[in-house]
Amino acid sequence: MSLLSRVMRALEKHAPLSLAETSWDNVGLLVEPPYPRISASRVFLTIDLTPTVLEEALTDSKVGVIVSYHPPIFKPFNRLNMDDVKQAILMKCIAKGVGIISPHTAMDSCIGGINDWLAKGLGGKGICVPITPAKNPPEGQEHAGLGRLFTFDQPIHLLDVIKNIKNHLKLSLVRVAIAEKHKSISTNFISKVGICAGSGSSVLKPVEADLYFTGEMSHHDVLAALTKNTIN
Repeated sequence: MSLLSRVMRALEKHAPLSLAETSWDNVGLLVEPPYPRISASRVFLTIDLTPTVLEEALTDSKVGVIVSYHPPIFKPFNRLNMDDVKQAILMKCIAKGVGIISPHTAMDSCIGGINDWLAKGLGGKGICVPITPAKNPPEGQEHAGLGRLFTFDQPIHLLDVIKNIKNHLKLSLVRVAIAEKHKSISTNFISKVGICAGSGSSVLKPVEADLYFTGEMSHHDVLAALTKNTIN
């Protein structure tokens, strides 16, 4: 079995593609080189496949597969030219015999995926469930789905939550928009957290929570959340 086939099988076992948001996302096997690298035995992992990252990957002759969390192909191409950054990345991979796979929203939604990993960074014990449960999930993924709603067994102070998140993500700073209700020390406790990796507005909007934990939200969505006394 080829390295590409083995990686695809392993990813499908952990993050089934049936869990991905295929209505807008582009996941799975994106580049299958017709002439794979001989004796390739390594898999290169990245969040985004940029020209600099690609150069690092191709420098290692053992790399035969790149797993890029964000898909480098999102829109159709009418032609393939080297003056287009995205197209150049794809053509270089094909020329070098390197495959590209993107798990993206399948990795977000699966059990033990990105959203579950983010939930572990909140600290404290609690119950974690999907915001939107997956429809007809495969065996072993019965509790998969979009986003996560984490409910603490005991309310925890916002500053402690922020500290835990920083430690978990190994960040010195995070952006926080605090609702008026939570500016008082006596009311600055968090019971429920809505979680969504990446751009979380569409997933988190209907969720009643004390805190939204997400990669990004628009200015107006943040203001709308604050009016519901939800911290972002």
